[in-house]
Amino acid sequence: MNKGVVSVPTRIEVTKQLKQAYKTASRSEKSKILDQFCATTGLSRVSARRYLTRPHLGVKNVSQLDRRRHRPTTYSAASKRVLVWLWKVMMYPCGKYMHEMIPAWIPQLEAHGELRNGKHDYSPEVRAELLRMSAATIDRYLQEHRRALDLKGISATRSGALLRTSITIRKAGDEAEHEPGFMECDTVAHCGPTLKGEFARTLTATCVHTGWTHLEVLRNNARVHMITALERLEAALPFAIAGLDCDNGSEFINDKVVEWARGRKIFFTRSRPYKKNDQAVVESKNNHIVRKYGFYYRYDTTDEREVLERLWHVVMLKMNFFTPTKKPVGWEADGQGRRRRVYDAPRTPYERLLESGILSLQQTRELEKTYAKLNPVELSRDIVRYQGMLMTKAGWKTEVLTAEVEESKRRRRGRQSGGVKLRSA
Repeated sequence: MNKGVVSVPTRIEVTKQLKQAYKTASRSEKSKILDQFCATTGLSRVSARRYLTRPHLGVKNVSQLDRRRHRPTTYSAASKRVLVWLWKVMMYPCGKYMHEMIPAWIPQLEAHGELRNGKHDYSPEVRAELLRMSAATIDRYLQEHRRALDLKGISATRSGALLRTSITIRKAGDEAEHEPGFMECDTVAHCGPTLKGEFARTLTATCVHTGWTHLEVLRNNARVHMITALERLEAALPFAIAGLDCDNGSEFINDKVVEWARGRKIFFTRSRPYKKNDQAVVESKNNHIVRKYGFYYRYDTTDEREVLERLWHVVMLKMNFFTPTKKPVGWEADGQGRRRRVYDAPRTPYERLLESGILSLQQTRELEKTYAKLNPVELSRDIVRYQGMLMTKAGWKTEVLTAEVEESKRRRRGRQSGGVKLRSA
């Protein structure tokens, strides 16, 4: 709907009030009625004239549209309130993912006492309605609650050209790995509006086969910090690293990282320069995880890095055990003969890892015990708490830096425009 245009029921009521008067009015009076109709509804004069002169609005008449308001809804108001509460504690997924998450989350929340009869309007009837909702219905009910983020970050990748020719290139479209262990890696700079000075970075490593994601905080891009982060990554993963695929940044393309991978017999590859689709899996995690949960603030102190580490620990548990993702499995032709990506059913990285069959019986039981102990709502509460701490510590600083950068840009533009006028004179 265009900005300022009222809803269909409101347009119907205004049409009922003015339709008969418009039919019998003189030419000048019709112009005034049109002005009144446009001011009330926000429609153009052409649309307003169509409402007031035609017996039908589109393919339906006024009475048919009016009866729409009195049609009984399929789902109760209580189920809609519980849906909104679930959407918030799930950290705002889209309808397609939430439709897959609800059947897994409800038993887990019931086991931890987060959902019980009488709490958050919950009841057996509400439970049945939530499990029956389609993805489109979920999106429709949550539409008015969504808020979009327009912030953008700064790329801090600096090319490391020394060893590039000796590292194999892996392109988008290459055959996907069929076992867990091949990791796409990238770093995200927590620099705020400027790349000056020292600031923290997050190493994002994602398994291409399962979607299992691990996050590590680096003080800066120095090689010693990267090697330490890779060692922590190796120790934390529930499976062995078979390969590493990185971009062309100097934090990865250097002799220390190459030696570390070679010593562990890890297959090391890189993407093509300026081809982000070569690392589509980890690039999506940079946006959906690191930027969504860690914001665009500047983190450059020890306290901020410690809070960020605690935040990533909780986020990893939530994303790996409770957040399903889809994976491309091939191509097909649509009705016009164009190629179209085919995706599998959404599943969590935890489910994909269990289905892979590479874990021992002991490893499987340990993961199942970890899953049973986790309360997803408590994880969401911890995430919000750590995010609040980051806002308190870094929000004001980032705002000041942003104002300084904008002022510097304004002065630079002023000097350039002044120089142009002087030369032309």
